[in-house]
Amino acid sequence: MAQEADEPTIQAATWRDFRHVLLLERACFEGDAWPWVDILAALTFPETVPLKAVRAGRIVGFVIGDRRRREGLGWIASIGVHPDVRRRGLARRLLRACEVSLGTPRIRLTLRASNTAALQLYQSSGYIDAGRWSRYYRDGEDAILMEKTL
Repeated sequence: MAQEADEPTIQAATWRDFRHVLLLERACFEGDAWPWVDILAALTFPETVPLKAVRAGRIVGFVIGDRRRREGLGWIASIGVHPDVRRRGLARRLLRACEVSLGTPRIRLTLRASNTAALQLYQSSGYIDAGRWSRYYRDGEDAILMEKTL
């Protein structure tokens, strides 16, 4: 099946993508957005897996994975898709590409307890509930910890 001309491609992200990833992180997560220094670190540290989705020369999605080889564990640290291109399977594609690139037997992630769309995505992608982190977010909302074994 040929890829449509306007379908995003998934590519490695680098420090050169810093500004675009930072703006997208802020657009997706507002008050929960990572500080700029954490974005820069995620784009440069050797054990991170930063990927971007590009459509028509514009970054429309990203995912940042974190490898913890000694634990045999990877983390999906952040994943975001621009509001204009949501509900088209891009988050699922980014998630899968990051899982493969991490190369770890287990992968974890956290999400807001109220984020039902993300919860459905992760459950349908094979993640199971692995606990809760009480008052994890700045506003006091709990985080759901999820895990997948590959």
